[in-house]
Amino acid sequence: MNIDNLEAFMYVVHLESIHKAAEALFLSQPTVTARIKTLEQDLGIDLFLRKGRSLTLSEEGKAFIPYAEQIIRTYQQGKKLLKREEHPEEIVIGANIITSQYFMPYALPFLKKAHPELRFKFISAPNEVLLDKLLQKQLDIAFMKDVSHRGIQKNLLLNNTVKLVVYPGHPFQFQETISVQELANEPMVFFECGAFDWNRVYHLFEVANIEPKIEFLVDHLEVAKSMILSENGIGFLPSLSIIEELQQGKLIEIDISHLFEINQPIFAVHLSNGFAFQKEWDDFLLSVQEFENGGSVFSIN
Repeated sequence: MNIDNLEAFMYVVHLESIHKAAEALFLSQPTVTARIKTLEQDLGIDLFLRKGRSLTLSEEGKAFIPYAEQIIRTYQQGKKLLKREEHPEEIVIGANIITSQYFMPYALPFLKKAHPELRFKFISAPNEVLLDKLLQKQLDIAFMKDVSHRGIQKNLLLNNTVKLVVYPGHPFQFQETISVQELANEPMVFFECGAFDWNRVYHLFEVANIEPKIEFLVDHLEVAKSMILSENGIGFLPSLSIIEELQQGKLIEIDISHLFEINQPIFAVHLSNGFAFQKEWDDFLLSVQEFENGGSVFSIN
């Protein structure tokens, strides 16, 4: 049984496409197809049900997946041992842009202290790129927005709700409720980013037939935050970016849940099968508690 044929099979399973598997393996589609057919001949079963150009895993194919993964994993471990790699075992982690900027500087030192034997490689990328790299096994763990795919397992990791914040002493700080009209009358620093459903903010004013007083429209999160801190306006910011400022009282969160909410949770994601870093995964979840409580990321027993 050829290891290349097994890998071709698993790439097709995870990417759900011979075309995508061929691209990931830098092979032609006929080559990938031939490798799978050879594997089926070796096993004496049909791993896929074929109808025209579409492929669907057969029951035998589904049952064979954990065995294929075990063979590949054992081969890779043996290959590493024989090569006597100079570098320690490496875990590759990816995160979307906001998670990269505000959470990973806490999480990576936390993990390194807990697992000094590991080397950590980190990649920052948009959510779509992260999912693609994860399915192609170029990442071990990804931190990203919610995504549905049968080949992955996910855990809710961080709350990244978009919040209305003002500077200390702003009149909104002392009001129990805020109306849409009052909100529209205030000078606003508006951070606009494709990662968030900002259309809902616009829609809030459109429904009320009110034009908001947007004085500054910026596409850089830290610029928007700095302008609010310097009392140039109020604004909506994702909660990951303002944890420290809220804890220190430099910014004040205003409750507008009676008007609308924008929830943007961050999930920790890995492949459903063949995941080799369960202890590190658990420690990532622990690092979230440290981060959200504002504690030291180095407080590991």
